[in-house]
Amino acid sequence: MPCDTHTLVHLCTPGEWTLARERGAHRPDSLRSEGFVHLSAPQQVHLPANRLFAGRRDLLLLRLDPDLLAAPVRWEPGAPSDDPALRFPHLYGPLPVESVVGVDSYLPGSDGVFAPLAG
Repeated sequence: MPCDTHTLVHLCTPGEWTLARERGAHRPDSLRSEGFVHLSAPQQVHLPANRLFAGRRDLLLLRLDPDLLAAPVRWEPGAPSDDPALRFPHLYGPLPVESVVGVDSYLPGSDGVFAPLAG
């Protein structure tokens, strides 16, 4: 399944983003519990958004430049229910604030469902 592998995105709350800017890096709970930060290609971000954040209206979409990430990014399987050919980028270290090249609100539709982004 082809994806845009240059632009990567990450979902977080405004509070998490504020804390990241204060600290210089975003260190979500998954970094401690799983060893990596969950990222997505723009075309696939709706999958984890709907699985983890269904109906929420307080999400930010961080647009990242992978060339500015200090830790390795590995494309690995997602949830067991995902297409087995689908791979998601996982960042094996903190997400540096300087790698964020854009921040947008990420809102679901009126039905509460997140739609795919254009590449």
